[in-house]
Amino acid sequence: MSGVTLRQATGPAHSRILAIGGVRGENVVTNDDIAGPIDSSDEWIRQRTGIVTRRRAGADVDVLDLSEAAARDALARAGLQGADVDAVIVSTVTYFHQTPAAAAVLAERLGATPAAAFDVSAACAGYAYAIAQADALVRAGIATHVLVVGAEKMSDFIDPTDRSISFLLGDGAGAAIVGPSDTPGIGPTVWGSDGGKAQAIRQTHAWSDLREDPSLGWPTLRQDGQSVFKWAAFQMAPVAAKAMAEAGVAPGDIGAFVPHQANMRIIDQMIKQLQLPDTVAVARDIAETGNTSAASIPLATRRLLDEGQVRSGDLALQIGFGAGLVYAAQVVVLP
Repeated sequence: MSGVTLRQATGPAHSRILAIGGVRGENVVTNDDIAGPIDSSDEWIRQRTGIVTRRRAGADVDVLDLSEAAARDALARAGLQGADVDAVIVSTVTYFHQTPAAAAVLAERLGATPAAAFDVSAACAGYAYAIAQADALVRAGIATHVLVVGAEKMSDFIDPTDRSISFLLGDGAGAAIVGPSDTPGIGPTVWGSDGGKAQAIRQTHAWSDLREDPSLGWPTLRQDGQSVFKWAAFQMAPVAAKAMAEAGVAPGDIGAFVPHQANMRIIDQMIKQLQLPDTVAVARDIAETGNTSAASIPLATRRLLDEGQVRSGDLALQIGFGAGLVYAAQVVVLP
């Protein structure tokens, strides 16, 4: 050993979300539009999921386009330019390029180069995963402003005849700017995974399988609805409760509950499990937007703010959960 002590970066004691932006697919798709191929009805879909419409993007729009629109919205709300961003994290499972990362291309589009840039693949928990990383980067002194984007074009992986998950899915992107704060703005993250249940939400086959058998066609998504429902509705509530406990807050302190927008029945069951008071604003963006995976939490949060159901400074309990199976929750101060 040389006896030299390495320097270590240090940053502010706290971070917070400075702004949230978002964009949804431009096309409104009703239950009647998709009920025929799955032999269903508007009534059945509403009762089982709470979805009335979902938003889907056009064929000429991709994940990067959605990401850029959401990012520009968040930057404008924060009063920042792309050049002010030190790191870009994009959470997505629907970007078609294995490499380069969507985040690197997005950083260039925004004028954020040479910001650090990388993608996160954590499905519906991806936004909460990325917020945890952004919080750590800021407090470690590695970045001052981190752009977090959850973006999905789920319609690219839909089988119109599948009634396990495809009829739930929508397209969109949500973005947050995380920066330094004088007071705590992002509570401890409670996260984890259970790969033993990996097949509960899955792709029909691997891309590599197409090389051996092109007749397999384009991979689409499937889920085991009952097992996923039970896991999310009953096992995720304790995770959310632990996030509140780790943050040192009680249910009565929470201004908003923003779960991943997977199913309205899951949301209702989690509220009961958590014993949240009626004063808590509950995100129900799924009714009009559908399940947008990594985009769902920031989009739902943006809606609550826009509709005046919550105010800047309120505490929001957010939790993402999905394919993997993976999950993450934290309490955040709203921008």
